[in-house]
Formats: sequence, C-alpha cells, structure tokens
Amino acid sequence: MRIAVVGTGYVGLVTGTCFAEVGIDVTCIDVDVKKIENLKNGILPIYEPGLEEMVARNSQKERLSFSTDLPSSIQGCDAAFIAVGTPPGEDGSADLKYVLAVARSIGQNMNDYIVVVTKSTVPVGTANKVRQAIAEELEARGVDIPFDVASNPEFLKEGAAIEDFLKPDRIVVGVASTRAEEVMKKLYKPFLMNGHPLIFMDVPSAEMTKYAANSMLATKISFMNDIANLCEIMGADVNMVRKGIGSDARIGNRFIYPGIGYGGSCFPKDVKALIRTASENGYEMKVLKSVEEVNDNQKMVLYNKVNNYFNGDLAGKTFAIWGLSFKPKTDDMREAPSLVIIEKLLAQGAKVRAYDPVAIKEAAHTLGDTIEYGKDEYETLIDADALLLVTEWPEFRSPNFNVVSKLMKDKVIFDGRNIYDPAEMNEKGFTYYGIGTKQQMSQQLDATI
Repeated sequence: MRIAVVGTGYVGLVTGTCFAEVGIDVTCIDVDVKKIENLKNGILPIYEPGLEEMVARNSQKERLSFSTDLPSSIQGCDAAFIAVGTPPGEDGSADLKYVLAVARSIGQNMNDYIVVVTKSTVPVGTANKVRQAIAEELEARGVDIPFDVASNPEFLKEGAAIEDFLKPDRIVVGVASTRAEEVMKKLYKPFLMNGHPLIFMDVPSAEMTKYAANSMLATKISFMNDIANLCEIMGADVNMVRKGIGSDARIGNRFIYPGIGYGGSCFPKDVKALIRTASENGYEMKVLKSVEEVNDNQKMVLYNKVNNYFNGDLAGKTFAIWGLSFKPKTDDMREAPSLVIIEKLLAQGAKVRAYDPVAIKEAAHTLGDTIEYGKDEYETLIDADALLLVTEWPEFRSPNFNVVSKLMKDKVIFDGRNIYDPAEMNEKGFTYYGIGTKQQMSQQLDATI
C-alpha cells in the first residue's frame, strides 16, 4: 500500500514513520522547505524517544520519503492523512484553515479514488467540511472522481508515541462507506495480528471520541489536584488517598497522581475546543469548565508555596528549577506549568537557573536569556535558595542529596510531582513541601505555633 501524510509535526511524523515501519510506502509532505530538507538529512523537528532511529532506518530502506510536492505525492496513494495543526483560536475553537487548505489541494490534484483521513484533532463535523472542500474543487475541475473521507483520531502519549502507535490500546476509525472501511482494514492489518482492536464507527462518533478521551483524562488530573488541595487543608495525605482509590478497578491508578497541572499540545487545547463546540450548539459543559479552572489554578500552587515560605520576599533570591517540559520524555513546552512558575518568580525579582534533559533548547525559544540554563541538575543548585521540582524526569528521582545539600544556600525543596518521600527529606535535613501531603501540613502547623 501507498499513503501520503500531510504535515510533519508530532502526529504526522510519528504516523508516517510507524506506518513505514510495518512495510507501507509512505511520503510525508510539508510546505516548510527547510523542515523537509532537514528530515531528508535525518534532522527531526521534535524529540521523541526512538523516533530518530526509526526515521533513519525507514528512509534508508526507501519506505519513508519526504516532499514538499503534494500534487505528485498523492498520485497512486490508497489514502492521504491530514495531520496538520489545528491551533486554538482566542475563543477556544479549533482553527481548521490548514486542514481545509490541504483538503482543497487534494481536490485540485487527485486523479483516482482515495480515502482522505483526518488524523489531526478536529471538532465534530470537520469531515463534512473536508468532503465539501474536496467536492467543490472537483466540481471546479469538471471531473467526477470518487473519494471517501474517514476520521482516524490519534491517541499518542508524548514520550511513548511509538509504542502507542505500534501497540495501540485501540484503533478508532470513522467511515461512511464499505469501500473506505476495506481500505482502512487493509492499512491497519499489520497491527491487528497482535490482537489490537480496530473499532469502526460513524465519522461524527470517531471525531467525538478523541475529544472525549482527552477530556476524561484531563478531568481525572484536575479532580485529583482538587482532592490534593483539600487534603492539605484537612491534614490528610493525598498519596495515601491515591493508593486507596486507585485500587478500585472502576477508578484505576492511572492519571490520578496530583501535581501542578496538565500542559502540552492536547489536553488544554482539546478541553477548550470541546467546551466551545458545546457552547456553539447551545450546551454548557459545566464539568469541563471546572476542569479547566482547577488546572489554571493548579499551575500557581508551587509558586504560592514558594512565596508563602519566603513571606513574599523573593527579590534577589535564586531558585533552581528541575524540569521545563510539560512532562518527561519530550521537549514540548506548550502550556508547560514551568512557564507560569518562572514568569511569576521573575516578576518578583527572583533569579532562575533551570535544567531539563532535552527541553532547554525549546525553552530558550520562549524564555530567551531571562533565566540561566544549567549544564546539569547540580549546576542549577549552586547557592540556590530553594529547589523546585517541576517535571518528573527519571534522573531526578534519586539524586545525590549529600551533593544537593552542599550546593544549596537554603535546604528547601518544593516538589511539584511528589516524587520524594517527605519523611526521608526531613531526615536528610531538608524542609520539604509536596502537593497535598500530610507531612507538608504538619510543617505548616508547626510554623504557626
């Protein structure tokens, strides 16, 4: 089979590369000439574990190629995946101009039957707009070429995208014809041999499934953060509560870790888009509005703890930050809690020195020289008044605390991901603040006595 993937961002590049990995002939297309030239030379626009090696391997085997020429690239393809960006507008709605531009280009250049697949995260009803755009272009050409539009939402976790694609929990495909279903079955056949379910449904349901999935996960995160904040007030330990409820099979233990809010390219954007879609159709998503509000507030929690500890006097103090990306195993800085924390610290006249294993280059695009960047986690600690653990990279889990203690000016740790044990930190002589922990509450009470 031959397919084209339009868009070489996170979703498009992972999708195209993984299809090539199972033997499908893939052309990845983008309008960005420099990006395509870089990809031809093995230089990727994103960081994702294992992706660089997979791109190189499939490019060498000539199963994966890169082009700026959409008209010639879609000829002879069984399917064309639209994987371009859908950035949120000011009102939270998804901007479909890039998706529809690709659809029009396909309509202007297709010469035979093709399944046009929306892989980008798009609102319910987008497939109809894509179908209309293609049909209008075919009519303008005066030709009658059959085609189908399918929805195939992605469920990739940044940092584990390759595993998610090659060994998916499920593959969701929305189709409106038997012919399109047969093409998609054939395309995904290599993934079905290991028992991964392929779920066919109508197109609107497939489009809704993507938003519903991300919104449910965002809801679990905000709910647990809300519980963590109440635990602090009541003197409970959210880590114990999490274990207690996570053992219930109806709840499960995933996405119930308290922290400093979700970020990235998906959850914030998709929650906003679903709220907006509901509003446009006369319905209010009350739960999701609260999810969004809790998340916005949660990004301030760690800063508020720092500000309270230093009695509002942050000017001239140095803060070490471990982790800048919104989650481990990615360099994605979009909607990262670190940006909110750093902005607040700098506004109070503080000095910030940060380290991240892979996201420093990406962070520098946003933060520039407003902060210092350490060559490793320990360099950030030199004469630091406090350490803020923001992203739970594995290498931060078991640092040499003797070295940490010697380098810091003040032995205080603000743990935004609860990766350290409060009692152990106290034994080592650190003042420790986590998220929703009983130990933290006892320290706050002691300070008031």
